[in-house]
Amino acid sequence: MPEPPAACGEALTLGDLGEWRLLERLRTFAPPGQFDDDAALIEERAGGVLVVNTDVLVEGVHFSDATMGPGDLGWRAAAANLSDLAAMGCREVVGLTVGLVAPPRTPWAWVEGVYGGLTAALATTGAPLLGGDCSSGSERLLAVTALGRLGPQGPIRRQDGRAGDVLVCSGLHGLSRLGLALLLEQPLHGLMTGSIAATDLPEDVRRRAIAAHRRPQARLDVVAALEQSQPPGEPWRVGGTDSSDGLAAALTAIARTSGCDALLDHSALPIDPAMAPLREATDWCLGGGEDFELVLALPERWAQRLQACLPGVRYLGRLVTGTGQLLWQGTEEPLQGPAGFRHFG
Repeated sequence: MPEPPAACGEALTLGDLGEWRLLERLRTFAPPGQFDDDAALIEERAGGVLVVNTDVLVEGVHFSDATMGPGDLGWRAAAANLSDLAAMGCREVVGLTVGLVAPPRTPWAWVEGVYGGLTAALATTGAPLLGGDCSSGSERLLAVTALGRLGPQGPIRRQDGRAGDVLVCSGLHGLSRLGLALLLEQPLHGLMTGSIAATDLPEDVRRRAIAAHRRPQARLDVVAALEQSQPPGEPWRVGGTDSSDGLAAALTAIARTSGCDALLDHSALPIDPAMAPLREATDWCLGGGEDFELVLALPERWAQRLQACLPGVRYLGRLVTGTGQLLWQGTEEPLQGPAGFRHFG
């Protein structure tokens, strides 16, 4: 992929590069492979492998008082990092550290709520808050580092998909984006009608959507299910990542790093049934982001066993020889639509 030209007389910026080109440049500062996934692998002296992941959440980009309280923010910050540990194949969470930047005028009650949410999310794993640091700054920012350990089976890596693998995801997509739309009071549209008022949606749907956005669940259970469903004699090889930046972005990442195209079945899109009447359903399923499900590429027999072992696992399509495109099965036309969250976009 060629470098974008900078404007005449101006230095190249992060906005010029975009996330993928920025990561390509950052790879030169680290050992091979360390920037290929959302977490790093460190071999421990005892023979185990420690997984380290860091996420930065910036006010106005990743969170806002308009959509969530401090407790929800803390929960989401922890869940995002725990999801990356799950996406790398961790069975054990060691803990996390937190770097906090906030203006001096920030109320203590806000900080207390954030850390309360963090520890509540961590409590679901039995892991502790290990420490961190804080600093004064002009805007609120959280930098969270999570540590986990792989089981004996090995990691899940984006680049481990192969042509012929079946693509699956651990659950439905789009509900978190619906929750965000409800919190921001954005307009909704029906398939056969114009605008739909939020109050036209059933109360339980509104409640589930907002909960999906504010309190996502990291799918650490999927790793255990992968181990249980591994076919006898089948070597451990699982391509995968999570869908925090969107389902289409996750599939693109697996296809691109595995040297394949992803051939998707349009009729199998994992849209929550509650969203079926909405015109936005397909776009939000593919590009809404922040669903925190795992997206996996597996040999067909393994994928079938996983579906039998873990309710909710959905078939998406297959990997085929290619160059990292998303294609619709039957037409082989490239997917058109939102690609998910773009850093520096």
